[in-house]
Amino acid sequence: MFNAYLPTQNPAVMAAVFLVTYLVTLAMGRLLKRRGGVPLGIGYQLFCLTLAFYAAISVYGLQIPWRGHVGSALVLLSTGFVVALLDRYLWDYYFEKRRQVVIPKLLRDTVAMFLFLIALLLVLSVGYQAQTQLKGVLAGSGVLAIILGFAAQNFLSSLVAGMSLQLESPYKVGDWLKIGEIYGEVMEIRWGSTRLRTSDAISLHIPNNEIVKQTITNLNYPSAVHAMRITVGADYSIPPNRVKEALLRATTQATGVMVEPPPRIFLKDYGDSAVLYEIKFNMTNHAFYNEVCDSIRTNVWYEFRRRKINIPFPIRTLQIERKSATASRDAYAKAHAILRTEPLFACLGDDQIEGMLKNAEANHFASGEAVIEEGSEGDSMFVLLRGTAQVSVSKNGSLIRVGVLRQGDCFGEMSLLTGEPRTATVRAEKDCEVLEISKPVMGELLRTAPECLNQLSALLAQRKIETEGIVKEAVLPDERANREREYTASFLKRLRSFFEL
Repeated sequence: MFNAYLPTQNPAVMAAVFLVTYLVTLAMGRLLKRRGGVPLGIGYQLFCLTLAFYAAISVYGLQIPWRGHVGSALVLLSTGFVVALLDRYLWDYYFEKRRQVVIPKLLRDTVAMFLFLIALLLVLSVGYQAQTQLKGVLAGSGVLAIILGFAAQNFLSSLVAGMSLQLESPYKVGDWLKIGEIYGEVMEIRWGSTRLRTSDAISLHIPNNEIVKQTITNLNYPSAVHAMRITVGADYSIPPNRVKEALLRATTQATGVMVEPPPRIFLKDYGDSAVLYEIKFNMTNHAFYNEVCDSIRTNVWYEFRRRKINIPFPIRTLQIERKSATASRDAYAKAHAILRTEPLFACLGDDQIEGMLKNAEANHFASGEAVIEEGSEGDSMFVLLRGTAQVSVSKNGSLIRVGVLRQGDCFGEMSLLTGEPRTATVRAEKDCEVLEISKPVMGELLRTAPECLNQLSALLAQRKIETEGIVKEAVLPDERANREREYTASFLKRLRSFFEL
């Protein structure tokens, strides 16, 4: 029967075509597997055999009845080869390596099944179109697919949403998102849902079809620097610029707040019982949002208290306060005892020190806050009533710790008496309570006791000489006396000029 078709063809040609096709496709597969890492297995070898056999019978011209079955098998096996190429070059190389997007296995399997389904429908519709019974089966399966599609509508919508999120890649694992009113870190991106973890370590599984319906705010894109806002109320009687200055200082010294871009303060609204201010600050890791807000609000309390700014109670609440005089008496008694032993105030009587303390201000500083900063202008001195503070000076762009202040220590007196810039930074190590004696208070005191000017001038001159190290030098007594007289006269002149005496 076969001799009736192409009797002149040589069977050796058929064998040669089979062998060459098989060896070439097999070599190509090994090259793709070794060089490109394409996952090829026994299915590819079957593809090579089928392709070689189909090529051989096509070249030889055999019209055998089951030739169409061989072609159909070749189409299905070639689909497996295409799926292997997609796995390596589309999913692994393009998405995961270049775009850093992890493709779920379910998505890979779904695409592979879709390709196989297209190949199967192509084979059935083209290769077996004459078989009407098979068409009835396909029609029935189509109706069944519609029924199953309606039944799995939510599941399919999640799959489609997951595909959209994977392709668009609006977020990745490790990003902090705001979805609706929920803040969470992306822990896992699945085909049907995304798993978030809140700052309270609560795990949330949100279906992808719900995520795509909402606005997704990625706090890590394009960079991890993002702005957050908190609201603080202040008394209506305080000028807004005073409040803004206090809020800005409290925010800049809070732990976790970025220096650049700097924080900003806005007058947000006039509330029922307070003027509402909004603090806009920048941070890098949203996992510490609660800690940063706590640091800001804590600093605001201390800063408001120092500046006599009230955080008002609601108007509907009747707040009656009777200030306890016991705490104030204890604080001022402690300050009186400290100043009584301070050489700068040895020329003052008890009544004069008492009068000075009545006009001084008691302030609180939180741990980590700067009481004074090196290089800043100052016209007051401080008495440390409670807590400890470290003293540091800048050198070569870094701060060097030079001492520690404890309860009973005084500092800042040179700026109080001469108006010189601060020569060191004093920062609270623990919560500190300090008594601040300002220039107007000291000026009023010196007007009532002008005899103190000479003693203060001599004491400042002596401290300057000790600071310069003249005491340790081998100098003549006459030279030291001349230097003391020169410094004393200079300080006396500066004191009178500074206090306008």
